[in-house]
Amino acid sequence: MAINVDQVYKTVLLIINKEQRGYLTPNEFNKLAAQVQLDILDTYFETINQQLRVPQNESEYGDRYKTVQEKLDVFKKIGNCTFNAAAGTNPAFFTLPTSSGAASGTQLFSTVTNQITYPLTTVTQSQVENSTVVVTYLGVAYTNFTISGGVFSLTAGSLPTGAANNIVITLFPQDFYKLGTILYRDDRIAEPVQRNELALLNMSSLTKPAEQFPVYLFQENKVIIYPQSINSQVQATYIKKPADPSWNFSSATGYYVWDPATSVNFELDITEQVNVIIQILLYAGIVIKDPTIVQAAASEIAQEQQNERN
Repeated sequence: MAINVDQVYKTVLLIINKEQRGYLTPNEFNKLAAQVQLDILDTYFETINQQLRVPQNESEYGDRYKTVQEKLDVFKKIGNCTFNAAAGTNPAFFTLPTSSGAASGTQLFSTVTNQITYPLTTVTQSQVENSTVVVTYLGVAYTNFTISGGVFSLTAGSLPTGAANNIVITLFPQDFYKLGTILYRDDRIAEPVQRNELALLNMSSLTKPAEQFPVYLFQENKVIIYPQSINSQVQATYIKKPADPSWNFSSATGYYVWDPATSVNFELDITEQVNVIIQILLYAGIVIKDPTIVQAAASEIAQEQQNERN
């Protein structure tokens, strides 16, 4: 169950406005929320590393290692790697999957004769900039367009009037975040090595990489697998980057009205809601220049971190 972005924003506003300390705009909140969500995700990796070094609590709800793994489950993905042939002195390599394949949003337009611009309403410009954009017209891929400033524009003139919703924009977020394991043919794990280790392995026929026991170098986001005879059936497990939370709104006279249709909830587990609010308050205190909020939030975070280490 995800964390509702509206509940978090309203709670943050309630706390910082209780004594008229200041106000956090939706745009400011969205930027802080995205940063906090990544901060919390990154702590999971360090927590796993730490918990592997200490005796575990095997009680049903007190096992910290199991709890963190459960929180990470929603971000664990596997995808196919794309082969790129050797070129000159450069070895063949595989590129990692860029998207988990789940669409983050769609926009439907009904074309109008002589109209070449259409404002986005169900997706945002921010989502567009962080996604692979696929546009179809009457079910056929369409490439003569630009999307800028929240506006979809045709670059090859207007389209003829057609059936309703005949322009479809689909967004696939570029969400690769942290590499896990490289697999070959589903059942063989490629071992990561450094270049000096590869040189040592190649010195003996007994240790030289083979298709049964492949190894790989990882550099510049390229996976170079040895032996180089491997050119297909390579997959990568990875942690995907969560979609940026977004509290979107429609404007009314003098105030904002939350728009759930275009808003994006946190992807973190619901048990992180208190942590999310506290960490946003920490950043918010800096934004509105209120040291009391910063001190209170920092103290709460420090106490929580201490509890996790004990």
